[in-house]
Amino acid sequence: MAKRVVPNILITGTPGVGKSTISRLLADRTKFTWREVSKMAEEYNCLDEYDPEYQCPFLNEDKLLDIMEGMMAKGGNIVDYHGCDFFPERWFDGVFVIRTNNTVLYDRLTARGYTGKKLEDNIQCEIFETLLEEAQSSYKEEIVTALQNDSQEQLQSNIETIVEWIERWKEESI
Repeated sequence: MAKRVVPNILITGTPGVGKSTISRLLADRTKFTWREVSKMAEEYNCLDEYDPEYQCPFLNEDKLLDIMEGMMAKGGNIVDYHGCDFFPERWFDGVFVIRTNNTVLYDRLTARGYTGKKLEDNIQCEIFETLLEEAQSSYKEEIVTALQNDSQEQLQSNIETIVEWIERWKEESI
């Protein structure tokens, strides 16, 4: 992959932590392209059979990656998804794992209609730092940053942190 002049960023974390809100606000601010993987999977027919236990379809990762490959080459992408270990390491210059307090997460997920096993598993995923560990084991340690996102103030701070990171990356990559 040719050297990029603007970075690609992965925003990941448990469902309900605020990935999409951060990604949308960041895309508005930076003019980067927001790649909502869940929506792309629907749009490009990358969903396989339905999982009744979790009430969602399975993602055809290989098909999605083939589609995204060309999109990622020039940089300027914000990829938003709750998983991260299947994306090629070469795609990302920064990986931001969004975290939230379990009580806040519970309230957000129940407001979305999550119940039963799906609710419990997502809360446990956050408690056990599953996505943070996944990111740390999938990407170089120096590009992975965890950001707490419990309040409007933290949301704004997280946007500033990522924008500042982008500016530093651009300066260092010249």
